[in-house]
Amino acid sequence: ADLYERTAQELAQRGLGCECLGGGRLSHRPEERKIHVYGYSVGFGRADHSVTTEKLKAKYPDYEITWADEGY
Repeated sequence: ADLYERTAQELAQRGLGCECLGGGRLSHRPEERKIHVYGYSVGFGRADHSVTTEKLKAKYPDYEITWADEGY
C-alpha cells in the first residue's frame, strides 16, 4: 500500500491517475536466478500473477520465473 500511495501521488502531480489491480509477493533468489510470484494483498486482493510473470520474463530473460496463487 505504501508503494501504491507514493506512486499515485507522484502521478497525480503530473495530472495522471492510476488504479491498483491487486497485489502479491515476490521471492527473489539471485544466486539461483529465480523469481517466484505468489500470494495476495489484504487491502488490494490478488493480482493476476500471470501478467506479472510475463513482464518479469521480458525484463529478466535469463531467470526462471514462476507463479502460484497460494501463499501470503
